Amino acid sequence: MPNFPYSQALTANQLGFDPLTNWQFRYLPWDYYAILYARATGTSVRLTVYAGSTTIQQRAPIQAGGTAGTTPSALNTEPVDWFGGAGDIVLLQHDEVGGLTPTVDGLIKVNPA
Repeated sequence: MPNFPYSQALTANQLGFDPLTNWQFRYLPWDYYAILYARATGTSVRLTVYAGSTTIQQRAPIQAGGTAGTTPSALNTEPVDWFGGAGDIVLLQHDEVGGLTPTVDGLIKVNPA
């Protein structure tokens, strides 16, 4: 099923980075179950997850550690997972709040429900 790995170096105090901006499954055509693994190289990144009109995760710190450019996996990263409906837009908003330049690595997997 569709998945999208991403890696991005954030600038100091960058707000609103959404890796799914140009992903073809940003608007999901069917009911779905999504799993998101996200990790940063520092502790200053906050993540908000939206699906349609629902806030899945309120702005909160994401796991720190790992190596820049390495895709997180279920073995070392706690997932954010949810069920959603057909027509939902999926938004991942990463905010760097510490004046640092961490790298954010992630993987989103979407399966029909």
